[in-house]
Amino acid sequence: MTEEVAPAPGMPVVVLISGAGSNLGALLAAQPRWPYRVVAVISNEAQAGGLVRARDAGIPTAVLDHRAYPDRPAYDQALAACIDGYTPGLVVLAGFMRILTPAFVTRFAGRLLNIHPSLLPRFRGLHTHRRALEAGAAEHGASVHFVTAELDGGPVVLQARVPVQPDDDPPRLGARVLAAEHRIYPIAVGWFAQGRLRLGEDGRARLDGAVLDAALCLDERQSAAQQRPG
Repeated sequence: MTEEVAPAPGMPVVVLISGAGSNLGALLAAQPRWPYRVVAVISNEAQAGGLVRARDAGIPTAVLDHRAYPDRPAYDQALAACIDGYTPGLVVLAGFMRILTPAFVTRFAGRLLNIHPSLLPRFRGLHTHRRALEAGAAEHGASVHFVTAELDGGPVVLQARVPVQPDDDPPRLGARVLAAEHRIYPIAVGWFAQGRLRLGEDGRARLDGAVLDAALCLDERQSAAQQRPG
């Protein structure tokens, strides 16, 4: 089954992926309810399952294999040029397993979002589910944040809390966190497309003009529909 993509106009969004693209799927499924449209999907992996998902939805795709470039700056320069060809209002990282150079981040500053499988600032980096369990965390979750030069360190705008269960292992916990990611990512992208969510010149995120000193947060009982403006 393929996702239905709304033909209505909206803010053009480019999505970067490296794998299956499940968050891409969530963005496509929510697209009819928000004023954005995914105009291209770019991957550094030719075999990424998300490319098939995009093609099935009629979305242009591009592959830029990082192994074909001499270093990270050269790759990021080519990636930025590819993105610019689609003139997006927003660039969304959805499981894009590359550390971006400061030059790339600066080029797209204020219009670059990422989703991370933890309640940032806890558990930056990889293997977050295992680390949360090893730390005895009572809750885990997912965070949408603006991307800055600091790895997983940009201003967090929206989170979803996921309680840790006594019988959890990393795959079981990870599946629930992934479901939470699918709930919150379209909300944050939609807010940006509406002009409600912005990164200020002072480096702080703002929603409806108000500084987000702390990220907004959903729990497992709340749905994206509850956060969608009427």
